[in-house]
Amino acid sequence: MHVKKGDMVVVISGDDKGKKGKILKAFPKTGKVLVEGVNIVTKHQKPRPGIQQAGIIHEEAPINSSKVMLFCPNCNRGVRYKTEILENGEKIRVCKKCNESLDK
Repeated sequence: MHVKKGDMVVVISGDDKGKKGKILKAFPKTGKVLVEGVNIVTKHQKPRPGIQQAGIIHEEAPINSSKVMLFCPNCNRGVRYKTEILENGEKIRVCKKCNESLDK
């Protein structure tokens, strides 16, 4: 998968096109990601004694990872990236437009 937990991404297609958010969870087997504030669904919750109240809650649902693009804070938009290997053998992701590191 081209993105991982903690990455800032921008949605490139669908109802939430243009929204930015951080990846909360990645599901590599299904190819989906859970993005903060994106793909909000309404869920009707039954009460559980001592644990949870009943009601209508709004929460994020997973979207396909192909619908998100890694966000570059330097370019201020979604970008493609390339992988570079440093002298110490560490791999980092680098923006193809501005050649800035996307990994912290």
